[in-house]
Amino acid sequence: MNLTIMFSICSGDECVEWAFPSVSGAKISSDSYALPARSQSEKATMFSDEDFLQLQKDQYAHDVRHHSDITSLHKTERLKHYGLHFAKYVGRLAREAEESKPIERTLVDAFLISLSAANTLHQRLGDGERSPQRSRRQVDPLRTLADAVGRFADACEKIDHLEEFVALARRANVDVMHWIVDAADERSLDLVSAATDRRKELKARCFYLDN
Repeated sequence: MNLTIMFSICSGDECVEWAFPSVSGAKISSDSYALPARSQSEKATMFSDEDFLQLQKDQYAHDVRHHSDITSLHKTERLKHYGLHFAKYVGRLAREAEESKPIERTLVDAFLISLSAANTLHQRLGDGERSPQRSRRQVDPLRTLADAVGRFADACEKIDHLEEFVALARRANVDVMHWIVDAADERSLDLVSAATDRRKELKARCFYLDN
């Protein structure tokens, strides 16, 4: 059977596509984390603004109680810590089958960190915040996440240079969260239930705290 392979190269909001006929019988593989070719406006929203607010409240309570080593840091140092987490998760996803932790675990971990980052940035997720539409139709969908994580890291670097960083960090964090929600939706992953279970695991590490 002859198939046509579509390639897209995107810069900002502009994308250029090429179509190439494939060799008959050739196998086409897709990344396990690949997202569907749908624009942000075409996707159903998984969380309402109120849902996001409750998720941020739950995460704040968890962080204060079980991650005092991080919440005691200055906010700028906390952001750098979260930036390192984001970079770690991109690495996990890039390793694919060579990574021991399942993709679902990485998505949940990134979800929790994005909530923590939003609280540190005094950023209310949802609340009308929507990124300019970025096409998901890329050769490698992981680039969308890597782009957002790179911009978050850029914001963290600007802190040391006394340059404006808040707006850049907030926008990057929104894009990270949207990627996570899209990826979870693609895999039929219930982020709320998974996040609750993950918090319980992390809570168990703090054996010295009363319930």
